[in-house]
Amino acid sequence: MPFYKLAELAYRGSVLPEWLAIKPASTAKYDKVKRTVGDLGLHTVCVEAHCPNITDCWSGGTATFMVLGDLCTRGCRFCAVSKSAKGINVDMAEPEKLGMAIKEWGLNYVVITSVCRDDLEDQGAGHFARCVAEIKRRNPNTLVEVLIPDFRDDMECLRKIAESRPDVVGHNIETVRRLSPQVRDRRADYDQSLKVLGDIKALDRRIYTKSAMMLGIGESDEEVLQAMSDLRNAEVDFLAIGQYLRPSQHHIGVKEYVRPEKFESFRKEGISLGFKYVAAGPFVRSSYKAGEFFVSSMIRNGR
Repeated sequence: MPFYKLAELAYRGSVLPEWLAIKPASTAKYDKVKRTVGDLGLHTVCVEAHCPNITDCWSGGTATFMVLGDLCTRGCRFCAVSKSAKGINVDMAEPEKLGMAIKEWGLNYVVITSVCRDDLEDQGAGHFARCVAEIKRRNPNTLVEVLIPDFRDDMECLRKIAESRPDVVGHNIETVRRLSPQVRDRRADYDQSLKVLGDIKALDRRIYTKSAMMLGIGESDEEVLQAMSDLRNAEVDFLAIGQYLRPSQHHIGVKEYVRPEKFESFRKEGISLGFKYVAAGPFVRSSYKAGEFFVSSMIRNGR
C-alpha cells in the first residue's frame, strides 16, 4: 500500500491544517529505489515509520536504511515500527547488500539507522559498525550518517560505532524532559540520551553529532528552548525539529499542529545557541534530506 494511503487511513477523521497536506508522487527514481529495496530484502525507516517525506526523498534518490531487522525491542509510544521482545535473526549479508544498493544509486550521502536490539549481546553495535565499514569500502566518497539507539550508554558499544568512523552520529532525544517518560520506552531516558551524545563526541571529536525533536505533544516553548540548550551543552552540532504526526489510533495523540512560523523561530534560536545547522519545519525528520548541501559541504571542507 502506498504511503499516502497509509497516512490517509491513520488520519481518517482528523482535520489537518493546510500546511500539512501530503502530496503523493511517483517518479522513475522513486520506483528504482523501491525496487532495489525490495529485491535486496532491505528495510527502510521511510516505510517502517510511515515517514511523510518518502516520495520526496526517494524521488531524489535518498533513503534511510534500517538495519538489524524490522522488529524493535523498545515500546516507544510515538513510533510506528513493530515491537517484539526479540528481534529477527540478524542478516549477516546486510552490510554487503547496503554497499551494493548505495553504489547502484550513486548516493553521496546516506543514513543508516536501526531498531533497538536489547536482545543481542552487543545490542547490535558490531553489526552497525560493519555496515558503516562496508559502505565506505565500496563507496569511499560517500558520507555516512548513523542514527543510533542509546545502547544503554554502554561505552564499548559506543566505541564500536565511533571506531567505524561515520561522518555524523545522530541520536534523538525525541521530546522535552517532562514528556520523555510518557513518550519513550521506560528503558530510554532524557539524560541518558544527552550523555550518549556527549560520549560520542568525547570518543572522537572529528565526528559531528546530531539530534532531533518532535513538537505537538504538549510541550511548552520554554521546554523546547531548554532542551535545545541541553543539547548544545552536550556539544551537539546539528538539530532537526519537526511536527509529530500520529501513525495510528494506538499511538499518543497530537496536542497541537505547530505553525511554520514557530518552527522558523526555533530555527533562529538554535542558530543563536550555537548549532552549526538547524532544520525546523512541519515535515522535518531526523534524516530528512540527509544530504543537505550545507551539512555535506561542512563535512567535506572539514576534511
